[in-house]
Amino acid sequence: MAETLKTLETRRSCRSYKPELIEDEKLQAIIKAGTYAATGMGKQSPIIIAVTNKELRDKISAKNAEIMGANMDPFYGAPEMLIVLANKDVPTYVYDGALVMGNLMNAAYDLGVASCWIHRAKEEFESEFGKEILSSLGIEGNYEGIGHLALGYAATPENAPAPRKDNYVYFFK
Repeated sequence: MAETLKTLETRRSCRSYKPELIEDEKLQAIIKAGTYAATGMGKQSPIIIAVTNKELRDKISAKNAEIMGANMDPFYGAPEMLIVLANKDVPTYVYDGALVMGNLMNAAYDLGVASCWIHRAKEEFESEFGKEILSSLGIEGNYEGIGHLALGYAATPENAPAPRKDNYVYFFK
């Protein structure tokens, strides 16, 4: 089986991470894979924010938990995260951002790095909190948060894939 297909079939979301950081070479390779995601009309509407600073990571986690209405770490202890936002002026921005997230998750898995897509980026970056993060990075524009990718090394073994449902695919022949 081709390695790409094996990755697509075996990657699972991780919900328990070791505290150690990912090697920079691996992080850069994961990010690069995200920049090669297909985008509508080749517009490349998404941007990726890499958060390796623990203080900022913890602030983002607290804000995300607040939005979720929970008292927990929504990033499951992952020491790093990538945040994908996309330019709302491009009609395909949500799909573009989702494809970037997919590329990031699959590239991470291929490099032995665990990940999990965490939601509520939209709400975060609509808030003053998120707008301040963008401003501090000099990011201007009409961006919407698509998702966070929690990244790190798994603290527990991954689960086996669930069986695929019977009515997943329909054919016209």
